[in-house]
Amino acid sequence: MKAKHQRLTLALLAVAAIVGAALLALSALRDQAAFFYAPSDVTPQTLPLGKAVRLGGMVEKGSIKRASDGVTIHFRVTDGRATTPVTFTGIAPDLFKEDSGVVAEGEFRPDGSFVATNLLAKHDEKYMPPEVAGKMHETKTLKQ
Repeated sequence: MKAKHQRLTLALLAVAAIVGAALLALSALRDQAAFFYAPSDVTPQTLPLGKAVRLGGMVEKGSIKRASDGVTIHFRVTDGRATTPVTFTGIAPDLFKEDSGVVAEGEFRPDGSFVATNLLAKHDEKYMPPEVAGKMHETKTLKQ
């Protein structure tokens, strides 16, 4: 076999290996991906039942109800157009409160409600830890 043919064969094998690896990675990610939905994205006909998904929006004001067991929380997530009832059992993040952003990971039930296994509370983008804010204030004073 000529050197030119050997290089061509090696190049084709390398391309085939890269394409095969990419296809394997994509098939693995398809099963692990958690899709993000807003309450208005989901209708009774399009409920993604039996799939791990994320539901995001704002915690509706006045909707947080704590069960007597101390760890179960019932609340509603809204995006301004639709509302979805959510149930979460566990320890909620400190930033979880009414009128704040939340991303709930879990599954939809056939009745349209959502059972969360994890809550991610979103904070204000302007938030700054007090220590950092103090240092910035000192820096501004020194520069002037």
